Amino acid sequence: MAVGFGIIGCGMISQFHARAIADIRGAKLVACYDTVPAAADRLAQSTGCKAYHDLDAMLADPDVHIVTIGTPSGAHMEPAVAAAKAGKHVIVEKPLEITLRRCDQIIKACQEAGVVLSTIFPSRFHDSAVELKRAVEQGRFGRLTLGDAIVKWWRTQEYYDSGAWRGTWELDGGGALMNQAIHSVDLLLWLMGPVAEVQARTALLAHKRIAVEDVAVAVLRFANGALGVIEASTAVYPGYLKRIELHGDQGSAVMEEEDIIKWDFARKTKRDEQILAQMSQRKSTGGGAADPKAIGHHGHARQFQDVLNAIRKGTRPLIDGQEGRRSVEVILAIYKSAETGRAVTLPLAGDPALKARKQAKG
Repeated sequence: MAVGFGIIGCGMISQFHARAIADIRGAKLVACYDTVPAAADRLAQSTGCKAYHDLDAMLADPDVHIVTIGTPSGAHMEPAVAAAKAGKHVIVEKPLEITLRRCDQIIKACQEAGVVLSTIFPSRFHDSAVELKRAVEQGRFGRLTLGDAIVKWWRTQEYYDSGAWRGTWELDGGGALMNQAIHSVDLLLWLMGPVAEVQARTALLAHKRIAVEDVAVAVLRFANGALGVIEASTAVYPGYLKRIELHGDQGSAVMEEEDIIKWDFARKTKRDEQILAQMSQRKSTGGGAADPKAIGHHGHARQFQDVLNAIRKGTRPLIDGQEGRRSVEVILAIYKSAETGRAVTLPLAGDPALKARKQAKG
């Protein structure tokens, strides 16, 4: 019997979820739901699944075993908690939620219900990212000294005007960092380890009618002593492929989108030339640098398969709720530092996003 998926939130990202599910052997998209009934109807018509106009009714469907959630970022918690209570496994688009309190409520609900929770960060499943992680674990960089995430993208004013939730603290939870660069923040933490301190500046420079940042720069001190930089923007025309740079006293590597463009180590191995040759021509899309629809769904498919494997084996998925929470915490620390002009240490005490959201409302 096929594992049945249900999609909650039938906007742009739902198309990628549907394609990913279609690529997985033994999986089937059986249902979808959106607060806008017409959106659910459109997805159902294009995929052949059943459209629900009532969330509780979809969650009561015995053919739905796993739900993926692609609602606006600040509206992830309510359907995630409802799905967990209904006994469904839960896959949530990034970010897990926009405050730590809301992240924790999702995590708690899934733990109490005994269901698997995963936060979508498909970049971790790219072959090039896996090679970088392997090199870190093998100690090939020596002592890690610098780790950078660079996301210089472009979004038009029309992009922000296309949805009332875009560019708001209440539902987007932030701007270039929380919405776009969070994929690279997650990768950087996965590769470099936890962050101990951040100091940051943010600005709104190229867009109107939004409350959040379109430029952000943060200096990081990692728990292992290494330093790093996060640069994130949706105000860089025409938009460039995102980069991750790792450096140590025994090696360096640079990943641009899915390409490894630098792979230099003091102690070389037989695989190094092969890795550089195979991983330097992997650009299949523009990576969303200028067009949010210009991404592939192969990373989603691999992550959904990872969740299925975890369910079947009773193990933890690669990116569970706690893993998803980490990048949110770092981004909230960056926002707090930018707001106060001071360095912020981690882990955070309290939920700084609440203050920002209250200020935005006032």
